[in-house]
Amino acid sequence: MLSSERIIYCINQNCDHPVNPVGERFCSSCQTPLVHRYLWATGSLATEIPLGTKVVDRYEVISPQVWLDTQPGLPPEAPQELPPDVIPYLRLYPERSHLPQVYGFVPSWQEGTDDILLLENVPIDQEGNLYPTIIDAWEQAKPVRQVYWLWQILQLWTPLLELGLVHNLLRSDNLRVQGWCVRLLELNPTIATEQPNLRDLSYSWQPLLELGQTPVTPELQNILQQMANSEVELETIATQLNALLLAAAGELPLTINIAGATDTGPQLTQNEDTCYPNTAVDSPELLVPNLAIVCDGIGGHQGGEVASQLAVQSLKLQMRALLSEVTAQTEIVPPKLLQEQIEASLRVANNLISSRNDEQKRQGRERMATTLVMALQVPQRVLTTSGWQSDNAHELYLANVGDSRAYWITRNYCQLLTVDDDVITREVRLGRSLYRQALQRPDANALTQALGTRDAESLRLMIKRFIIDEDGILLLCSDGLSDHNWVENSWQDYAVPLLTGQMTVEDATHHWINLANEKNGHDNISVVLTLCRISKEYLVPITPPQPLVKVSEAEPAELETYPEESILTESSQALLDLELPDEPSPPPVPKPSSRRKPLVLVGGLLALLVGGTGLGLFAWWQLNPQTFQQMCQKLPPGVQQYCPPSR
Repeated sequence: MLSSERIIYCINQNCDHPVNPVGERFCSSCQTPLVHRYLWATGSLATEIPLGTKVVDRYEVISPQVWLDTQPGLPPEAPQELPPDVIPYLRLYPERSHLPQVYGFVPSWQEGTDDILLLENVPIDQEGNLYPTIIDAWEQAKPVRQVYWLWQILQLWTPLLELGLVHNLLRSDNLRVQGWCVRLLELNPTIATEQPNLRDLSYSWQPLLELGQTPVTPELQNILQQMANSEVELETIATQLNALLLAAAGELPLTINIAGATDTGPQLTQNEDTCYPNTAVDSPELLVPNLAIVCDGIGGHQGGEVASQLAVQSLKLQMRALLSEVTAQTEIVPPKLLQEQIEASLRVANNLISSRNDEQKRQGRERMATTLVMALQVPQRVLTTSGWQSDNAHELYLANVGDSRAYWITRNYCQLLTVDDDVITREVRLGRSLYRQALQRPDANALTQALGTRDAESLRLMIKRFIIDEDGILLLCSDGLSDHNWVENSWQDYAVPLLTGQMTVEDATHHWINLANEKNGHDNISVVLTLCRISKEYLVPITPPQPLVKVSEAEPAELETYPEESILTESSQALLDLELPDEPSPPPVPKPSSRRKPLVLVGGLLALLVGGTGLGLFAWWQLNPQTFQQMCQKLPPGVQQYCPPSR
C-alpha cells in the first residue's frame, strides 16, 4: 500500500502516543529519542518496488532499495535457520566500521524469488541518502585521504579473500565513502571459479588515478604497476602504500587537546572507573602526550577500582616508554609491530591484575577485572611528499577490551570505532544469530572478556589503526554514557559547539557526564575527549614537535640504545610470537561480578617474559615489586636474569 503521510513510531513500548512525523529527533509524547533506521534492501525484487510503498505495513521505500523502518522498536523478522549467504556478514562483524550487517528479512510474495535481505549499518546518512561512491568523491579529496581510502581497501583484502568475497572490493558502485571511512554497500556472493588477485585490484584503482594529478599520483602509479606483477606480495604493496600514506599525512599540521573526567553517578557511592587524563587530578606537566584511557572496573568495593587503577598505571608507564622508543627511531615503525607492541602491553596489564587477584586469594565473583578503551596517537617522524621533515604522521592506535567505547565525531557524523566484547558480538561473530536476535537474549550485554579475569593468553585482542585527516573529536567513554545510545542521540548538541569553538574540551567533557547522570544515572561515568584539529590552510609546512614528558624518579632515567638494524628492542621482537586464541570464545563475564579459573603465577610470569616487553616487566616491577620478586625467585636461573634487581 502507498503511505499517505510519513510517520515513525516511538521505540518506547509504554508511550501513549507513539506516532511522530519523520524527521523529528524526539517523541512529542514521551521525549524518547526517535530512531531513524535506514536499511538497504538487496535483490532484484527490491528494485521493482515503487517509491512511497509501505512494505508489510512497516518499511517505507524512500529511494531505490533504501527503506526506512517506521517501527524500529519491534524486532525484524528472521528465519530460524540462517541462509548461507548471510554467514559472511556475521563472521565479518569485527569489521563493522566498513561492512554492513544483516538486519532482517521480508518474505517474498513472488514465487521463485528469494526473501528480501535487509542490511543495517549501511553507508546512508541521517536523511536517507547514500554516501557518494569513491570515484565520485575522489577529485574533491585531499591527497592523504585518497591514499587512506586505498589503504583501507587493502586492509579488507585478506578477510574478504578468505571468505571468497574479495570481488566486492572491485566494484566502484559498491565502495562508498563517509568522510575518512571506506564502506561497502553489500556483499554479493561470488559465482566465479577463480578469485581476483592484486592485478585485478590495480585495474579497479586505475580509473581513480586518471581523474587528475595530485602530489601522490606518481607514486600511486608506481604501486599500481607493481601490483600488476603476479609475483608481488601483498605485504610489499602494503608497506609502500603505508609509507606514502604517512608521507601525505605528515603534510598536514595536527594539534591535539585532551581532557577527561570521571564521576560516581547519582545512584552509587563508589567509583570503580578510572580515566586518563583526569583533568581534575593529573598534573599537566606529568601527562603522557597523546594518550587517552578509560577503564570501568569490575569486582565491587576494593576490587573494581583497584583493577582499573592498576590497568591505567601499568599502561601509562608502558606507553610512555613506547613513545620514547618510537621517537628514537630513524625509520618508520610498521603498523603491525606497533599493534603487537600495544597488544603485549595489554597482556602485561592483564597479568598484573590477575596476579593481584591471586596475591589476595580472590576467587570466583570476588576476582577483580576492568574493561578498557585506549587511544594512543603516535607522532612518528616522516619525510613528507613535499620533501620536508614532519614530526607527526597522524597515526592513531585504538584498543578496547570489554564494553567501554570509542567514537569519532565530526560536524556531520558520529562513528562508533570499537566492537563490544559481549554475548551479542560473540553470537554474531560465530554465525549463530543476527544482531537483532542476539539483542533479545537476557544475557545479551554480559561481557565475554575483560582485563584480569583470566590469564593473558586467553584474551582475544584487536588493535585498530587510524589516520587523523580531518578535524574531529575522539570520544572515549564507559558504558555509563554509551548505554541506551546516548552518544548517538546527543553528539550534535556537544560536538558541534566544541568543533566550532563555542565550547572548551573541558566543558564538553562535563556536559556529557551531566547528560549521562541525567539520562542513565545507574553507573559510574568516565569521559575522555581528544579534540583533533587540522588546518585547512597552512603556509609554513611545520608540525610542532610533541615534547616528551620528563621521566619521574620512579621511572628509568635512561633508555636503552638500539642497533640501527633493529626497529625496536630485542625484547619487543618477541611480541611477534604472540598468538591469539582460536574459537570458541571464553564464557561470558557477568557484570558487575566476574568469573575466571585460578591462574598459576609462575606460568603467567613465564608467558610475560616470553611474550611481553621489557617495558611491561618494568611496569609490573614498579606497581607490585614484592609479588614480582617472589615470582622471579621461583623461575629457572636462565630466566631470572631478565628480572630487575630487588629494591
